[in-house]
Amino acid sequence: MKILVAIKRVVDHNVRIRVRPDGSGVETAGVRMSMNPFCKHAVEAAIQLAEAGKADEIVAVSIGPKAATDVILTALAMGAQRGILLETDIEPETLAVARLLAAIVAEEKPDLVLLGKQAVDDDSNHVGQMLAGLLDWPQATFASAIAVTGAGLEVTREVDSGTQTLALPLPAIVTADLRLNIPRNAALPMVMKARSKPLAVRPAAELGVDLSPRLRIENISPPPERVAGRTLASVAELGAFIAGELAAGEGRS
Repeated sequence: MKILVAIKRVVDHNVRIRVRPDGSGVETAGVRMSMNPFCKHAVEAAIQLAEAGKADEIVAVSIGPKAATDVILTALAMGAQRGILLETDIEPETLAVARLLAAIVAEEKPDLVLLGKQAVDDDSNHVGQMLAGLLDWPQATFASAIAVTGAGLEVTREVDSGTQTLALPLPAIVTADLRLNIPRNAALPMVMKARSKPLAVRPAAELGVDLSPRLRIENISPPPERVAGRTLASVAELGAFIAGELAAGEGRS
């Protein structure tokens, strides 16, 4: 089985997010970037399938500027065999991302495409579902367990009421949730070895996908600063404070 894993480069989750002074977006200049956490679970799932003898090739693909090779190298260090970067300085919207991935799927012909269920920068949760629609492939989103069966895959997924298990024929699309696994940290020898693995950098424009944005962002602003807390000496004082706040609220209304 051949697995294609789509990964995204985002602001590292340990970095405090700052909005640009002009309100045009989130500041990324000079900010530490890393692989989207959900994507890392997708990579780990692919590697575990390979280690179980269920997959013989893992290809990691990302879309972004030349610097995005760093997240592909992370996937290669974890255990992927090949990497592909579709290079573009445009930040494509989710439909364009799905169309670019569909073009790569047509070339690579994988049996399974794994993605993170969403990216932590825009939280869109679109690409996996859009890609399945474009390819007309079965899909299972929010996966918390993946098992290979004789007929394809058995995927357990998170739903509002608990979990749901689906049987999917291959080829298929699966998006990873955080409960799917615990991603490994690549040891230094694997990081060094990753640099010798094939990593193709291709202009995204050569795939013929229109990357023009369809949405216009008017303004981005940070949330209001939280009011500092107070320390109260007793439960009675807390009760009096709450009663005063409630009374003040009724007066304002």
